[in-house]
Amino acid sequence: MGKIVGTRFRPGGKIYNCDAGHFVVSCGSHVIVETTDGLAFGTVVTTPRPPTKEEERLSLKKVYRMANDGDVEQYKKNLDLERSAFTYCNDCIKKLGLDMHLVSVQTRLEADKLTFYYTADGRVDFRELVKMLVKTYKVRIEMRQIGVRNRAKMIGGIGPCGHELCCHAFMREFHPVSVRMAKEQGLSLNPSKISGLCGRLMCCLAFEYDTYCELKKKFPDCGKIVRTQKGRGRVVRHNVLKESIVIQVDEAHQFEVGLNEITSVNAQS
Repeated sequence: MGKIVGTRFRPGGKIYNCDAGHFVVSCGSHVIVETTDGLAFGTVVTTPRPPTKEEERLSLKKVYRMANDGDVEQYKKNLDLERSAFTYCNDCIKKLGLDMHLVSVQTRLEADKLTFYYTADGRVDFRELVKMLVKTYKVRIEMRQIGVRNRAKMIGGIGPCGHELCCHAFMREFHPVSVRMAKEQGLSLNPSKISGLCGRLMCCLAFEYDTYCELKKKFPDCGKIVRTQKGRGRVVRHNVLKESIVIQVDEAHQFEVGLNEITSVNAQS
């Protein structure tokens, strides 16, 4: 494996790590990269660097060759084609009254195929739509239905934290996320607080879940009676990051102590 370079295939799009092989590239270089959908035009946006041990085990996209002037011109034409196809397809969707939302249109370097990404609540009969698209563009047409999470991953955006969406920035695949993960981390269960731009539970809830579960193993369960240097009471809350617990002495009094201050659990009066 050669040097690793960050490559962007679309303006403002996600940056992919690619294997530059023996090619000498720098920031701003235009390259042709091998992808699962064929050859793609990309622009190098990071300085070449050695691969990490993890990257050496991965099957990264490889730089096929350096782009020439013809490739740059074709890329510009492809962007214009995608924009016009998006507008035309949206007009056709409205004309046919189809219950679907167009997300993006992408084509390959050779512009011999147009892929239309869309979301819909159920199955959509788009046969008439495809006929209209084929008649206009005279290339192979593929309609690909995606979920709301994939839509967010494809479009990108800024999350509630103020950072770029994790799915768009670095995540390669989605993992199951549950409300229990938020509960274990002591987060508010208000849907508006734990949902992302896609309307589903935020992917980041899973990032620290295992760590919280591991740390909470040394905490006494809520409801347990414990004795500390400050007195005896019932555990009502955990503060995992501070490694402390809140103890209820009576209806009017609570106090917080560190785990190292607990002298016994299930203490008798």
